[in-house]
Amino acid sequence: MARIFGQHDEATIAQLKNVEAHAARAALMADGHVGYVMPIGGVAAYDDQVSVVGVGFDIACGNAAIRTDLKLSDFGATPEDTGRTLNRLADAIQAQISFGIGRKNLADDAPVDDPLFDSPAWNAIPQSHRAELHKKAREQLGTVGSGNHYVDVFADENDTIWVGVHFGSRGFGHTVASGFLALGQNKPWGTRVPETEVLLPLSNPLGHDYWELMQLAGEYAYAGREWVARKVVQILGGREIELVHNHHNFAWRENHDGRELIVVRKGATPAFPGQKSFIGGSMGDDAVIVQGTPLDHADQQTRELQRESLYSTVHGAGRIMSRTVAAGKRKRHSGKIIKPGLISREMMDSWVRAKGVVLRGGGLDESPHVYRRLPEVLAAQGHTIEVLHTLRPLIVVMAGANEFDPYKD
Repeated sequence: MARIFGQHDEATIAQLKNVEAHAARAALMADGHVGYVMPIGGVAAYDDQVSVVGVGFDIACGNAAIRTDLKLSDFGATPEDTGRTLNRLADAIQAQISFGIGRKNLADDAPVDDPLFDSPAWNAIPQSHRAELHKKAREQLGTVGSGNHYVDVFADENDTIWVGVHFGSRGFGHTVASGFLALGQNKPWGTRVPETEVLLPLSNPLGHDYWELMQLAGEYAYAGREWVARKVVQILGGREIELVHNHHNFAWRENHDGRELIVVRKGATPAFPGQKSFIGGSMGDDAVIVQGTPLDHADQQTRELQRESLYSTVHGAGRIMSRTVAAGKRKRHSGKIIKPGLISREMMDSWVRAKGVVLRGGGLDESPHVYRRLPEVLAAQGHTIEVLHTLRPLIVVMAGANEFDPYKD
């Protein structure tokens, strides 16, 4: 029986039950909501096979946070000075870091010569598509994308400055996922097929090739997030002290209760005892640095919960409102409103302003109103994790509301 943390609607539970029917074990984190086939916040463990839609289209989406040597006081001696500095830095981040599809802003030193581009895993892509995807991957490395992907600057409980980023493997991962979703349904690479459960045995050539490319997408996402986060630290004029970095759309080979399993986490973060992770809230809420509760801090009940969670935790606060419900529906090119949403610009700006956040970009579908509150979500995970630092947002930079990006989720 799957372990479920928190409260969820019927559609989310139904998705979990469908996944559980094909898995050895399953769990649902407290930030869960409906996804493609497998719910966001879902964790599923399989015997020697991997779920393509479980890992998802944004392979290796994840969070990275850097603790710097800066203090909030370095940004100004008075609140007015600090405000001016934060606005100047927000403009600099927006000017240098590229959001949306391509690398189009001032910073153009992304690691496009990273060894990952010479990996033999590229040979698993059909030759007719390989060069095009290779070129796209180079062009998009170090771009943040849109949707809920962001660059944030935070101050923790000691006024130490942190930089946090959230995005994945961009068009590279999306193309790999789409390609194997088609191949798994006996269709050619590049064919648009329904989002359905495709389980690939790793002992078969197709499963082996997917696993190799998934791993490569993981390297790609790590390289992109670390470059962006370090570039922002450079913009701030700081120095890196600590890096906390995790995927939350990925599959891992793990041992649970003496059994080797392939564990797929979709919008869920690994949280083994002592393992650190960065979990975001929303553009108008605090984020946290957490760790899986160490064994010497955990009682028997906590250890059992950790085991049942497959040593996983939330990846964010979790949506409670769809993008369309929040922002309404518009024509892509003209921007004309077809159906109004529940969230207004005034509502979003009021929340963010009250929090003291300097915001650049951001659509109504990312307003704090569309998310749960992170402290409640964390509490629902029980004592399986410990909060090490609470991060207060100072600057949030996201793509603009009308920035088209097919790889945002």
